[in-house]
Amino acid sequence: MPELLAKETLFLHNAEMGLGAWAWGDRTMWNYGRGYSDDDIAAAFQTSLAGSVNLVDTAEVYGSGRSETLLGQFLKTTTTPVLVATKFMPFPWRLNRSALLHSLNRSLERLGLEHVDLYQIHFPFPPMPVEFWVEELAKVVKSGKTRTAGISNFSKTQMQRAYTVLSKYNLPLASNQVEYHLLNRTVEKNGLLDRCKELGVRLIAYSPLAKGLLTGKYTPENPPPGIRGRNSSGTLKGIKPLIALMTEIGKSHGEKTPGQVALNWVICKGGLPIPGAKTARQAGENVGAIGWRLTPEEVKALDDTSDKFTK
Repeated sequence: MPELLAKETLFLHNAEMGLGAWAWGDRTMWNYGRGYSDDDIAAAFQTSLAGSVNLVDTAEVYGSGRSETLLGQFLKTTTTPVLVATKFMPFPWRLNRSALLHSLNRSLERLGLEHVDLYQIHFPFPPMPVEFWVEELAKVVKSGKTRTAGISNFSKTQMQRAYTVLSKYNLPLASNQVEYHLLNRTVEKNGLLDRCKELGVRLIAYSPLAKGLLTGKYTPENPPPGIRGRNSSGTLKGIKPLIALMTEIGKSHGEKTPGQVALNWVICKGGLPIPGAKTARQAGENVGAIGWRLTPEEVKALDDTSDKFTK
C-alpha cells in the first residue's frame, strides 16, 4: 500500500460496521415516506451513534440528494464525530472531467461539510475508462475535499486499475464497496475479497442483509413490501434451512437474531457491513451484531449451508 496517506484509511480498517443511508429518501426500493418518516430516520441515526456505529455511507443519487440532505441536518444535531462517505455517479452523459469535482461540491453543500472522509466512484460505467475518473478522484484527495478515495461495484481487474492510478500519486485505495452477504458470495468465489486483503483495500459490504431477506422476519407467505418482495418467495422458501441455522447459532450468543448473525458473518469474513436503518429499532438490531464473534466452526457451518444456493 502507498505509505504517504495509508494512515488516512485506518478509520475504515478499524470500523466493525457502518450505517447505510440508501433508504433515506429512496421511494423506488425502500418506499420512503410510506411507513417511516424523517423523524424515524433521525432516531435511527442517533441510535447508531449511541451504539458506536459512526460511519455513514450515502450517495448523491440516493433519493436524488435527499439522503445527503438529511444526513447534513442530522450532523448538526450531534457533537459525536461522524465519518461521512458519499459517492459520485459517472453517468454516461458525464463526459467532462470537471463533473466529479462539481458533483462533490454539490454533495458537500447538501451535507454542510467542507470535506468528506471517503469519496467513492459509484460504478465503473462506460464510456469513460476507469482511469479517467480515478485521476479526478486523486485530485480531490490532494485538494483536501475528501480524506480518502474509494470505488464501488468494481471488479478485481477494475480495482487493480484504480489502485495503480492512485499509486502514481502515492495515494492508497481505501475501499471497494460491493454487494456481499450469505446469499451472494461472489466476491469470495471470484477472488475479489482476497485481492482486497492483499492490497490493503477495505471491502465494504452493502446490502449485507440481502435487502431484509436474512433478517428472518419474512416468509414466502409474507415477503418484503414493494419491489423487494417481487419474485422473492422462491428465495425465501429455499433459505429456510439457513434461517433456521442462524437462529440456532444466535441462541448460543445471547439470543442474537438471524440478522445479527448474518452481519457478524460478514465481519468475520473481513468485510465491513453497512446495513441500512430506517428506524431506531432497526438501528438497534444492527448494533447488536458488533462486539462479539462467531466461532470458526459456526462460520464454516453457515458457509456450507449457504453454498447450496448462493452465487
